[in-house]
Amino acid sequence: METATYRIIGTIHSPFTDQDTTPIQSIFSEAEGTIEVFPEYAEGLEGVDGFSYIYLLYHFHRANGYRLRQRPFADGSKERGIFAIRHFSRPNPIGISLVEVVSVEGSTVRVRGIDVLDGTPLLDIKPYVRQFDQRDDVRSGWVDARHIEEMKVRSFSPKDLREYEESSRT
Repeated sequence: METATYRIIGTIHSPFTDQDTTPIQSIFSEAEGTIEVFPEYAEGLEGVDGFSYIYLLYHFHRANGYRLRQRPFADGSKERGIFAIRHFSRPNPIGISLVEVVSVEGSTVRVRGIDVLDGTPLLDIKPYVRQFDQRDDVRSGWVDARHIEEMKVRSFSPKDLREYEESSRT
C-alpha cells in the first residue's frame, strides 16, 4: 500500500469545539474564524485577498478510524458509500470547506462561513475561481432527492439534523 506525507501549514480557529454542534457544511454557517498560516508559509498568502472565497483542505484530527459505508448527517435514514458523502470517517481523513475571505493580515486569514472544529490542522488553501469551479446542470445524487434546501433546521449541525429527523417521524 502506498502512503503519502503532508505538511501541516497552519491551524484553523473557529468558535466550534464539539462535532455534534458544528455546522455540517460551510454554506450553513455564518460563523467567523481565522486561518493561522505558519510563518514559513505566510508568503504563500500573497494575492489571497483578491479572492472572495477559498477552499480549506484540512485533516480531520478528531476522526477515529473509517467506515466505507456511513449514514450522512443530512439523511440518517440510509447508509451510503463514504465517497458519496462528506462524513469525517474516511480512509484519508481530509476535509474541504469553501469559506468567504474577510481579510488577510500577515499570516492570518479571517474567514466567514467556517464549519470546522477549533484547532484543526490546515493542509492547504486553494482559491475558488468562478471560471474553473462553477458548473451548470449539476446532479447531486442523494442530496437532490433529500431536498435539503427545503429543510427547516436551525444550524445544520449533526445534533439539529437528528432532532429534525426525530420530529419528522412523529
